Amino acid sequence: MSILSANPRKTKSLRELGAVDVNALREAVSALPESVWDEENAAKPNKFEALDSTRHIVFRFVDSTKDWRASHDRPRWAEFKHLLEPVLAQATADYGYARGAFPRVMLARMKPGGVIQTHIDANPAAKWPHKIHIPLQTSPGAVFFVGETGHHLPLDHAVEVNNLGPHGVRNDSDTDRIHLIFEYYDLDQPEPSWLAPLLAVDADLRAKAASSGG
Repeated sequence: MSILSANPRKTKSLRELGAVDVNALREAVSALPESVWDEENAAKPNKFEALDSTRHIVFRFVDSTKDWRASHDRPRWAEFKHLLEPVLAQATADYGYARGAFPRVMLARMKPGGVIQTHIDANPAAKWPHKIHIPLQTSPGAVFFVGETGHHLPLDHAVEVNNLGPHGVRNDSDTDRIHLIFEYYDLDQPEPSWLAPLLAVDADLRAKAASSGG
């Protein structure tokens, strides 16, 4: 199998995508009770060690972390769809894709003093889509690191980040940091040559496990 090369269109650092009107979305997020955050975070599919105590509300997620092309809406998507879709469309307009898709969409909430350890998004499904952040609530003490270089992502602005290089977050402010985070890719871009062999190997392993009763 060939090396799992990244989408050459992805940024190697940060890419500014411009200001986005998130006022209605922010108002709805601010109104969510703590019980909703607790419930959604407990049921989230992205329970990765590097994310530490950051809480999430996941609206959409990939069916498999090996393939970005298939995803499913989670229960809160229906409630927030009318607020999310205009924001997603405005944030990604600069790419100019005639047909785009959003395999993962979520809110991430980091408490004061919170840390996301330096990591890379290693799963194959993260190698192709652009990964984009829009801060809904932030302060200068909330810093996104690309390697060892810290950046403050500005409020109400969409920024594509390099999720395949070392990156992390530290919130040294006294307020929660809340970001809308999502992935986006071009449905008309040819798929990488490594995807079909990877999925074939995965299917073969699952078939062998099923036949052996494992």
